[in-house]
Amino acid sequence: MMEATPVSGSTLDLLGRFDTPTICNVIELFDVRPRDSGYMDHRIRSAFPEMTPMVGMAATAAFRSAGEPSGTDVYASLEDQIEQFERLGGPAVVVYQDLDDPPAAAVFGEVMCTTYRAFGAAGLVTNGAGRDLDQVRALDFPVFTGSTMSAHGYCRTLHVGLQVRVGGLVVNEGDLLHGDINGVTSIPRRIAKEVAEVAGEFVAAEAIVLDYLASPGAKSRKGFSEASAEFRSEIDRLRRMVLG
Repeated sequence: MMEATPVSGSTLDLLGRFDTPTICNVIELFDVRPRDSGYMDHRIRSAFPEMTPMVGMAATAAFRSAGEPSGTDVYASLEDQIEQFERLGGPAVVVYQDLDDPPAAAVFGEVMCTTYRAFGAAGLVTNGAGRDLDQVRALDFPVFTGSTMSAHGYCRTLHVGLQVRVGGLVVNEGDLLHGDINGVTSIPRRIAKEVAEVAGEFVAAEAIVLDYLASPGAKSRKGFSEASAEFRSEIDRLRRMVLG
């Protein structure tokens, strides 16, 4: 079931200014989930690490390309997915679970990504394979994949809008996702606005230590300890602030 909490365009824009590790760090302040959950594992990697962060709402689907099907192919589901985009309340991130193990062919290519981008999608994530990567890069369309493969096999979409599992993360339609060169995380929608607003202060707190280390002159354990203590104090302040 899609999470009901709305997320404004300004919040999405602000989230997109920060890298995914920073977003993960800020979510930890809210103590809403275990620190070893809520993000995709090492199997899901950015195909275009140079691109800016992807932020949007999950548009879920399941895929298979092995074995000749009796039904329609993946392109026949595009209209269903476009209809799905309209109910998300924000830009879609297409999340495809490839049910073949191992993947038998590519989940996406130029035609699909061009369609998604034209209808406002922010990116695509799959545990399966991708192809047409040069053409998709030219679209400036972020994709996160488990592998790359040249052919599409007997590609077909099995369902749209149901719960999927990609990179070890259970994803429901409408989940808020953030991804960059470091990977993909979910953001609980009920704290999305606060995460976006606190992220800048978290970066400033980290800068206390980083600026000390980058400053001219020799470094001392005492100076490093003082900078670290100031950093920890700021993080404690932020944690108290978000927890009320």
